[in-house]
Amino acid sequence: MLTLIRGATVYAPTHLGTQDVLIAGDKIIAIEKSINLSTSIAVSEVAAHDCLMIPGLVDSLVHISGGGGEAGFASRTPEMGVADAFLAGITTVVGALGTDDISRSHCDLVAKAKGLQQDGLNAFVHTGSYHVPVRTLGQSIRHDIMFINECIGVGEVAIADHRGSQPSVHELTRIAAEARTAGLLANKRGTVSVHVGAGKSRLAILYEVAKSSDIPLSQFYPTHMNRNSDLLMAGIEFASLGGVIDFTASTTAYDLAHGELAAAEALAYCLQKGVAPNLLTLSSDGHASLPIYDEHNQLVGFEVGSEMALFNALKQAITEFNVPVAEAVRAVTQNPADILGLAKGQLYAGADADLLLLRKDDFVLSDVWCRGNRVMQQTQLLQRGFFAGIGRLS
Repeated sequence: MLTLIRGATVYAPTHLGTQDVLIAGDKIIAIEKSINLSTSIAVSEVAAHDCLMIPGLVDSLVHISGGGGEAGFASRTPEMGVADAFLAGITTVVGALGTDDISRSHCDLVAKAKGLQQDGLNAFVHTGSYHVPVRTLGQSIRHDIMFINECIGVGEVAIADHRGSQPSVHELTRIAAEARTAGLLANKRGTVSVHVGAGKSRLAILYEVAKSSDIPLSQFYPTHMNRNSDLLMAGIEFASLGGVIDFTASTTAYDLAHGELAAAEALAYCLQKGVAPNLLTLSSDGHASLPIYDEHNQLVGFEVGSEMALFNALKQAITEFNVPVAEAVRAVTQNPADILGLAKGQLYAGADADLLLLRKDDFVLSDVWCRGNRVMQQTQLLQRGFFAGIGRLS
């Protein structure tokens, strides 16, 4: 089956104008102003003249197997379903453990990623968690990155947070060195995803690692950088030195009222301040526990992260904060793919056929293709995962 999508306004994420896009199998095989076919092979044509086409979203931080909750065992968050991703236009996820690497295991994390792949989603993971010494599935960070196909890095290692292990400069240097070496050996990026809390030390330890070793700042990928204005300013400085920073789309009304910036607002602010567009990303932190702490670090509330927050942040950046479409799209597609070393997040002949159609008039997500399979059609989800179709197995 060939699929020919006609007349979409394409952001690849570079603006390409009105194009026809031809999909064969799981690949894009042509993007041209006008594609005319003469073939006996069945062709499914999709009229998209009233739509924008963008790459499928690359979500760099999702707790796909669920997260530990800071309100006791009952607050362990549920795992993500493939429908949660597709409904949000996410075609690639990177799963991680957070505070809980005891009742949540890397075996379960990798198994969940494999299951999501079976359900048609692109899924990867990080080894490690908030804590140091780093827990892994195999013998070491190097072992996991080299021999587990789905494992692309380590994290999210916590710094500047009372829930972390308060790693030393030496410990964090060793973690980054292992991930970097394993990445070189396995042709992966070996990115170190860094959870940054509200502590006053902010990114200081990352600078100390770079100063005292040969590990570049670009090996680290700090997230939650929109937690407060001081951290955002620290992130702008980090980006000025070539580091990529990530803003979290999932948030709470309480946190927004107490100093957190919406991810879309943080993106717009950084662009206005002259931060290079390729150094800015957004992620959902989907299915994470979102504990709400007061100024004394006392738990006063609790919510759960949502994958849909990523798409909503993209839309908000464009419609409310006037971020140019190409730059907003890049922050949720090509940029996270680049820092993670994934061949995703762009549309070109030969690229994986992960793409979205958004209605031009209201930016509603209309259609989703993942690996060339149409998993959403005119806002209706077609792929809900293995258990949604279990009745057909009998």
